[in-house]
Amino acid sequence: MSRIMVVEDDKNTRRLMAAVLEQNGYQVSTAADGMEALELLDHQHIDLIVLDVMMPRMNGYSFTKELRSADNFIPILMVTAKQLPQDMKTGFLMGTDDYMTKPVDEEEMLLRIKALLRRSHIAAENKLSIGSLTLYYDSLTVAWGEEKQTLPQKEFYLLYKLLSYPDKIFTRLQLMDEIWGMDSESGDATVNVHINRLRKRFEDCPEFELVTVRGLGYKAVRKA
Repeated sequence: MSRIMVVEDDKNTRRLMAAVLEQNGYQVSTAADGMEALELLDHQHIDLIVLDVMMPRMNGYSFTKELRSADNFIPILMVTAKQLPQDMKTGFLMGTDDYMTKPVDEEEMLLRIKALLRRSHIAAENKLSIGSLTLYYDSLTVAWGEEKQTLPQKEFYLLYKLLSYPDKIFTRLQLMDEIWGMDSESGDATVNVHINRLRKRFEDCPEFELVTVRGLGYKAVRKA
């Protein structure tokens, strides 16, 4: 069971968030500001932090910066009344993983938390499972049933990226920048070539398909 820490200076909001999380099966710790949250982290294991921005003593930006500078990469969902793009940009520059504005939609918050925990679990294990299919990041290997393949590096990274975010559309430029690097001399047609190779390799795999979204890019879709 995952433990989530809610860091929020408003007592009623803090209690409401904690109640919603507990009702959905999470263990919850709470703190009224960044200083109290840092003290809790010294003696509690926390899997994810829901973090307000405007708080006394230590605000959300300073808390996030402090955590990341200490190489602590607990997923952080920043929640704030500030809605300007610059505020969101500041949060991401400090090291937050996701961002919501108040008033918080409870269902959306739960979905975002679930997604963040899933990505954190994948990163920690260097392994991704989709049904009977398992991707092993360290060995560039994909296994399902009695089948097992070691893929070329770029093909593996491309597949791993798409399957880590099922149904999310990535543009060719996004995939080029992340997998080939911004300085690569390859054109975006390279992505098309690698997608087609992956489709051929896994045409008999029952767990997923790689879908072209016309005019946008690609996404992975689970079949089951």
